[in-house]
Amino acid sequence: MLDTLAAWADAFVGVFREGAATFTGLVTGIVPLIIVFLTGVNALVSLIGPERVERFGEWAGREGWIYTPIRYVVWPFISVFFLTNPVCYTNGRFLPERYKPAFYDSAVSMVHPPLGIFPHVNSGELFVWLGIAAGIEQLGLSLGQLAVRYLLVGFVVILIRGVVTERITAVMSARTETATA
Repeated sequence: MLDTLAAWADAFVGVFREGAATFTGLVTGIVPLIIVFLTGVNALVSLIGPERVERFGEWAGREGWIYTPIRYVVWPFISVFFLTNPVCYTNGRFLPERYKPAFYDSAVSMVHPPLGIFPHVNSGELFVWLGIAAGIEQLGLSLGQLAVRYLLVGFVVILIRGVVTERITAVMSARTETATA
């Protein structure tokens, strides 16, 4: 009986030891990387100039299909890259009202695909990526190839989502206008 209690106590403390080892790995590994990366990104925004970043957002909100990939892939990516999650959603303010729901949908979706290459974009989800990465590495597969493919497929899916959400918003707005007339 005493040996069983001692084994349970060792197992209980072992859980916390494993947690501490994981925490130590994060503090000496990914956390400094994210801090340095965020510092670099903020310096880059300062060098480019916040007003130029804002003008790009206004440009992305122009009419026409040519601006659709800018509005729903490039602008959300830039927003996520520079402002990270959740501040990236605020860049929708530069777009006309009719594009804001689709931009938000695109930005919400964009916080995941760049994570494998740019871990600072959504540090809250980093644990999910690290778990997947550990499995991929155990299989002997390339983590870089997975990250690039995840990003590229994400761009395609996010563009589709942006266009579909823009269409849904247009239909719903037309219904609202018809109902109030």
